[in-house]
Order: sequence, then C-alpha cells, then structure tokens
Amino acid sequence: MPHRLKIENIREASRLIDPVFLNTPQYYADSLSRLLGTKIVVKVETANAIRSFKGRGAEYLTSKFSRGTKLITASAGNFGQAMAYACGRREMDLTVYASVNANPFKLERMRMLGATVVLHGEDFGETKIEAKRVAHATGVRMVEDGFDVETGEGARTIGLELANWKDPIDAVLLPLGNGALTCGVGRYLKAARPEIRIVAVQSAGAPATLESWRRKDVVSFDAISTIADGIGVRIPIAECVRDMEGVVDDGILVKDASLIEAMRLAHQHLGLVLEPSGAAGLAAILENQDRLANQTVAIVLCGGNLTSEQMTSWLGCLQGAAVSSPPTLR
Repeated sequence: MPHRLKIENIREASRLIDPVFLNTPQYYADSLSRLLGTKIVVKVETANAIRSFKGRGAEYLTSKFSRGTKLITASAGNFGQAMAYACGRREMDLTVYASVNANPFKLERMRMLGATVVLHGEDFGETKIEAKRVAHATGVRMVEDGFDVETGEGARTIGLELANWKDPIDAVLLPLGNGALTCGVGRYLKAARPEIRIVAVQSAGAPATLESWRRKDVVSFDAISTIADGIGVRIPIAECVRDMEGVVDDGILVKDASLIEAMRLAHQHLGLVLEPSGAAGLAAILENQDRLANQTVAIVLCGGNLTSEQMTSWLGCLQGAAVSSPPTLR
C-alpha cells in the first residue's frame, strides 16, 4: 500500500518553506551525554519566530493555497502559531479554535500573528470537533495537523537534515502527538538511513496514539492527564496511526516528572527553554539510561513556548522573564 507521505516531495518542501525554519542547529550535547551515559545529538527547533518545528509543515501546507484563502484549524497552541505565521505571509484569513484551558501565552501569540482565536471545549478533542463542525457549516477549508499530509511532509525536512549527520546514529527519539513529526521524520530516515531506529515518545498520561499504533486500531480516551499539551492527544487520527506502520520501530511513555527534569537539564546544560512536549526525547533518555547506554541517540527539541508562571514553576526562572532568557549562572 503506498504511503501517504511522498518521499519525492522533500525537495519541493525545502524550496517552499520559509528558510527561517530550515537547517536548524544540530550538535553533540557533550555535558548531557557525559551525565546520562548516552551520546546525545540535539536538533534545536525553537530558534525561530514561533519557537517550534510546526512552521515547516504549516509553511508547506499553506503554499498549496491561493492568497486570500480562508482557513480554519484547531490547535493546542504551536500549530496555531505556525499557521498564523504562514497565513500572514500569504495574506490568508485564519481562524484557530482552541480549548478554554489552552496555554494563554500560545493563544496570545496566535492573536499577535494575526489569527482570529475562538475558545471552545475543555480539551483539544472537543475543540477539534467544533472546528470541523463550523468548517463544514460555513464551507471554509479545515486544516488538520497530521491529517493534511503536507504537515508531515514539511516536518520531514528535519529528517533530511538529520540524515546528513556526520556520524552513525543508533536511534532518533521523536515526540508523538498526532504524528506529523514522528511520521514525517521517520518516513524520510527509513528511506535514507534505514539502520536508524525510530522511537516515538508520548506522555504516560496521554498514550492514545501509541496505544493505537500497537493495537493497529484507533484507541480513544475519555480523558488524558499530562502537562505536555503539544502531545496530549485524546482522539488519534486514523490515517496518522496507519502512517506509523513501517516507520516507527518502538514507543516509549514518559512521566510528567521526567519531562520537568528534562526541561531543567536542557536549561542548565544547553541554555534552552523547552516546553514539556519539546523535552520528551530527553525525558525518554532519562527514564531509559541503561537501555540507551553507549548509544548515539538524536533528539528533536521541538517546542519552547512557556508562560511566565510555567517558567517559575518548572525552571525556577523569575516570573515575567522572557521565554528566550538565558539560564541563570550559579
């Protein structure tokens, strides 16, 4: 059965995506590697206008529409920012539906980038259902992260860049939400460097996508509980679960406490601010040090949007400090 994500589109995606999202830093994290006993390659996807990898997929997707097109999407935050950025560049009208409990910093960023934000539902699952209902009723094109293949094909450019890493890599650990990042990166690496294991990482409190992949059928949850809103999926997308077949080799569930510790380690050792979903790969190493010992493992640090309160609580930074602030020297 042909895969939905087409390898041959990689060159077109690289040409159409805003260069600000491409060729992001990737390097050995020496002090983290010594600390955890694993040779860690980090790929930093937070040094851009939206502090997230989502710009790659949103840019490639919106390049397929005409200027002035009206779009609706649903987002926990980062995809909404990415779509707002890409639509702003192309003079498109975007409405983003988000949960009433969504990260307020991400909501404000969406508005600042020109999107109309509508709050609905207690969680992302309810939000997306409402966005689809409104899109159908109004005839406005609904854009869905993961379901629209261009989001994964845009993210796949990360795999193109990792494939050029100078040394052998044993595994790539990828945060798993609806699957655009995992399937996009994994799809390219399986073609270019098939010896690399693709490991999907999800929160233990929101395991629906991994459970669905393991059972080869969509498994939905009535509720989820995780601080990682970017990978907090309650109702997986069936097409994305199928996209994981033949791409993902293994899956790891991580605890919220490990996500927080990983965020702190990234702040201390790399000078980076990560949100919980952005630190999932590092959290997986923390919880699997024996299993990954002496291996070369690449992790994608895919998001860094935190409120000042979250920075205070999780990183110990002063409330009100800028998200991009450097770590405090001790």
